Amino acid sequence: MKDPILVLTGPTATGKTAISLALAKKVGAEIISADSRQIYHELNIGTAKPTLSERLGIPHHFIDELPLGTPFSAGRFAEEAKKRAAVIRSNGRRPLIVGGSTLYIHALISGLAPIPAIDPSIRAALNTRLLHEGATVLFDELCMVDPAYADTLDVTKTQRIIRGLEVFQATAHPLSSFHRRTASAETTFDLVVLHRPREILYHRINERVDQMLAAGLLDEVRQLLANRVDTDTNALRTIGYQEPIAYLKQEITYNEMVRLIKRNTRRYAKRQLTWFRRYPQARWLDLDETSDQTTGIADILNRTMESG
Repeated sequence: MKDPILVLTGPTATGKTAISLALAKKVGAEIISADSRQIYHELNIGTAKPTLSERLGIPHHFIDELPLGTPFSAGRFAEEAKKRAAVIRSNGRRPLIVGGSTLYIHALISGLAPIPAIDPSIRAALNTRLLHEGATVLFDELCMVDPAYADTLDVTKTQRIIRGLEVFQATAHPLSSFHRRTASAETTFDLVVLHRPREILYHRINERVDQMLAAGLLDEVRQLLANRVDTDTNALRTIGYQEPIAYLKQEITYNEMVRLIKRNTRRYAKRQLTWFRRYPQARWLDLDETSDQTTGIADILNRTMESG
């Protein structure tokens, strides 16, 4: 069996990007992004995508590879990421998987069971209910039939709520049960979860939202709207885009937009932490404000290489 591949994850705004860039330079790694939105060319500021200058000299995968609206799933990511990791190794370099999209990470290290084809009429009926009954009613229903999956969402994730309900209605099994398949031992992973004290993490989240707005987040979203993109596409029904879209459509005020982005991001970080705690094999690395922590992570990487 080959040595484990390092997976560097953690809640949003923990500092994954800066640490991964420093670590990649130190150990000669190529970065495989496990972020569900950074793969799209058009989404930059709102996804906290590393800039071209930051990526200089470090090959990145699954960043800027698809036009917005092109479907890309967790299952496809897991399959392709393993293939690319094998190529990276064959070229004498180290793959380093970095990102916080929980289902992408889970599909990669634990696998996903195939879900049977579902009659489109079930989704159509649920969308009709969403229109007439509202998201809260459907979310409460999902909490009853699949609390484990509902715990990873909030009421704004309407398409994922509908997905959970349609799978349950079609199969009589919760969607979360399809996430419990054990991956093959063909590829193994060393999962490292970056962590900061809650008050520090929340402060970093608030600061990052302010930085995104100062960097031109609204201009980025204005351009998307000017290009007449489908705002119902999954990548835009996410934190950092749904709120600016609502503001630019004059549905909320500027101050309310800022408040919602910060609040929703903090709630997302909390859900990420809950998700990561399900992995008993994970190594949790506490970060402070005085060290980039790349030495500690490099030591973990070296130990896993030696154990292989």
